[in-house]
Amino acid sequence: MPTNTPTTTTSGAGPAAACRGVVRIYSSPTGEVHALKGVDVTVPPGRMTAITGPSGSGKSSLLRILAAQDTPTAGHAEVAGHALTGLSARGLRALRRRHIGYVFARPTDNLLRHLTATEHLAMAARLRHVPRPVAREQGEQLLELLGITTRAHHLPGQMSGGEQQRLAFAQAVIGSPALVIADEPTGELDTATTGDLLAAVGELTRAGTTVLMATHDPLAADAADQVLHLRSGTVAHEVRDGRRLAVIDTDGRLQLPDDALAALAATGTTRVVVETTPDGVHVRRAT
Repeated sequence: MPTNTPTTTTSGAGPAAACRGVVRIYSSPTGEVHALKGVDVTVPPGRMTAITGPSGSGKSSLLRILAAQDTPTAGHAEVAGHALTGLSARGLRALRRRHIGYVFARPTDNLLRHLTATEHLAMAARLRHVPRPVAREQGEQLLELLGITTRAHHLPGQMSGGEQQRLAFAQAVIGSPALVIADEPTGELDTATTGDLLAAVGELTRAGTTVLMATHDPLAADAADQVLHLRSGTVAHEVRDGRRLAVIDTDGRLQLPDDALAALAATGTTRVVVETTPDGVHVRRAT
């Protein structure tokens, strides 16, 4: 591994990104759509966080907000310590350019067919105002870290889909943004290529990069340090350090995991007893 691999930094010692009570409401011909309903999320720096959930659960809406492509209807969201609420379109664009890298699902959507790998990294570095000598050094380090040094002077059409996605991550990371957002980055890849890509992304996080990934892929979720599972616009549960955690939002609402919710529904009750004891707080079905 290169000794001076570029790392991702955040403003101060806080999270790379965070939401508190985030609500997002869209207007539709049939009325209002409540895509997010008071979401609380913390994205720790230097880790990989996966967002999972069925279609319509709010993944895309949350990703758009944390990518500074959209702003909340209510609540607070920030990236690298910069609040998104109140920013103009120009302010959001500046925040994206400096602090956020983005990887699309389809490899071909991330790259320009007429630029080589080295030229892609140079272009991304210019957009982040990285000095040319630093950009050249970082680019070489990233290509080595991601295992595509031999593709440095190849065009995207001369690379496999997995190699293109690794280049897309290198392009997103150069210049050390606070957050790299990946929208279903393994969706177009086979199982073996997915494993290679996730291993490469793991190398990036060990070097300090913060990755937030929306995914339906169990392999990608298993590779994450933290998993946020969305259900109907809320965080249904969180998986961290191998433990599945129920989520309590800032208003004190407890979100139960899907199986616990199903077990309660099977009994025909929507009420639980909450007991506070010396060893903690216990939730049990009301009888």
